[in-house]
Amino acid sequence: MMTDFRIETERLILRRWRDSDRKPFSKMNADPKVMRYFPKRLTEEVSNHMVDIIEAEFEECGFGLFAVELQKGSDFIGYVGLHRPSFEAHFTPAVEIAWRLNWPFWRRGYASEAARSVLDFARDVVRLEEVVSFTSTLNLPSIGVMKKIGMVCDPAENFMHPKLPVAHELREHVLYRTRF
Repeated sequence: MMTDFRIETERLILRRWRDSDRKPFSKMNADPKVMRYFPKRLTEEVSNHMVDIIEAEFEECGFGLFAVELQKGSDFIGYVGLHRPSFEAHFTPAVEIAWRLNWPFWRRGYASEAARSVLDFARDVVRLEEVVSFTSTLNLPSIGVMKKIGMVCDPAENFMHPKLPVAHELREHVLYRTRF
C-alpha cells in the first residue's frame, strides 16, 4: 500500500520499518528507563512480533507507527505514528497517536516535532476526523507532548486501563483528543 512512504520534518525522517530497526527497537524496549511508564519491559521476541504487527497495520489501514531517524544520520531512534488500540473503552474504536523514543533523544523536541507531522498526516492523508492519545497519569513527559501538540483533555474521560490489574500503579490513564 505505502511501501515507500516517508514524512520528513526539519530534523527527522519518519518511514516504514527496516529489518535493521529490529535490534535497536528490541534494545530500547528492554531498557528500564524507556519502559518506565509501561507495565513491563519487552523481550526480543515480543519486540519483533510488535514490528510485524506494525507493518501489517500499515498494509491493512494505510497508517501505522513510523520508524524515526534523524535527518543527519540513519539510525533508528524510536517510533511515532498512528495505531488502533486493541482494548475496549468508552472511546474505542479509535485511532491513537503514540510515540516511544530511546532515552538519549528525549527532551530535544523530537517527539513533538514528529507527532505534529503525524497529526497532519492523519488529517490530510488518512482523512481522520479525530485522533486520541492516552497514557498513565504518572507519565508527565508524554502528557507534556500531548499538550504541546495541541491535544485537549477532559478529566471526566480519564479511565482505568482494562489490560492492567486493578492495583497497578499505571492503571489510571488520561485521554487526550484532537478533532480535525
